[in-house]
Amino acid sequence: MGELKILTKYADHPESKTLSHYKSVGGYEGLKKALTMKPDDIVNEVKSSGLRGRGGAGFPTGLKWSFIPKNIDKPKYLLCNADEGEPGTFKDRVLLEKLPHMMIEGMIIAAKAIDSHQGFIYIRGEYYKSYNIVQKAIDEAYASGLLGKNILGSGFDFELGLYAGAGAYICGEETALINSLEGRRGHPRLKPPFPAVSGLYGCPTVVNNVETFSAVPQIIMNGAAWYSKMGTPKSAGTRLFSVCGHVNKPGVYEIELGTPLMTLINDLCGGIKDGKKLKGIIPGGSSVPILTEKECRTANMDFESMAEHKTMLGSGAVIVLSEESDIVESTFRLAEFYSHESCGQCTPCREGTHWVANLLHKIKDGHGTKKDLDLILSLSLNMEGGTTICPLADACVGAVRPAIEKFRSDFEARLQPEKKKEPAMAGA
Repeated sequence: MGELKILTKYADHPESKTLSHYKSVGGYEGLKKALTMKPDDIVNEVKSSGLRGRGGAGFPTGLKWSFIPKNIDKPKYLLCNADEGEPGTFKDRVLLEKLPHMMIEGMIIAAKAIDSHQGFIYIRGEYYKSYNIVQKAIDEAYASGLLGKNILGSGFDFELGLYAGAGAYICGEETALINSLEGRRGHPRLKPPFPAVSGLYGCPTVVNNVETFSAVPQIIMNGAAWYSKMGTPKSAGTRLFSVCGHVNKPGVYEIELGTPLMTLINDLCGGIKDGKKLKGIIPGGSSVPILTEKECRTANMDFESMAEHKTMLGSGAVIVLSEESDIVESTFRLAEFYSHESCGQCTPCREGTHWVANLLHKIKDGHGTKKDLDLILSLSLNMEGGTTICPLADACVGAVRPAIEKFRSDFEARLQPEKKKEPAMAGA
């Protein structure tokens, strides 16, 4: 089973990012069709396709759009989350730099579906090259009447702006992203109210990922039934995965959901680097639980299989670790990242991530004890399960606790030897 290129079919063409090439391969035909459809029909088509969010949570896209209230005087906003900050993740960058018009077309179709006339693309601050390419694509779309007033003579208006973040991982969370767009500190908001009711500027708002929007034109053009035939009953379509770590051919691969994990690693990525044995794989970005070599053999790349293995597809980042990997070092690095990126708003996250990182640093350097290892596991219970406004604390727990539980011997090997108690003197 190889790649199934639906979104990335023309990604390797040298002119793929230009409007002229995109239109030459059928680009914006989906938009033309959508402009003749009723908004509810667009929503229902996307809902019937089974498309789920490609940013991390995997929430059904059409259902999310249907939450936007109708017959309301407030404006409705459409936001694209291009703040790809999850460690190990770089699949959206391919779409931004090689196929920006696909994302833009998907956003215009989504705007028609929810009756939005203003959208923003919130892009990661470090994606300087991506920013320039996307801005040029937006300019091309405006010049060709695909954005702005009376799009393609349909009477539908949609303005689209591009906004660069400042490198804060927390702004990948949709309400922190909204706060940042408003010029506020990037702190997540309490929910409810959800963005569909009160989002940007207190108005109904939809936030979707780059890849999610990019899939929409294909669905509208070819139909929900065509899309839902790919993948599994609960994980329809294809998905892009960014594979990194100890593989012979790291990169971005588009595969049908439901593909066995080891098919991706062995057949497409050329197996483990230098002929080493596999130690484990983090299948969906740094915040999801790691899989052992044994678990990898039975895991498939779909939402259901990952849930059965008590992990997630997450952001689509597949991080491969060989037998030579230092699991203690890598776990510490991830904990240090979450400690650094915590916005500090919630005590369990602000203090918990800091404590976990410090304890792992101690263990990594050979100064830790069994009590320190047990304390990390105890702390994790106070950090997860809704004790914070956003899931960053849960992400830290997801990166740390399963690694300790599944590879405990690696951590114990770094602990200080326990001092033997001296026997008590007789008569003392």
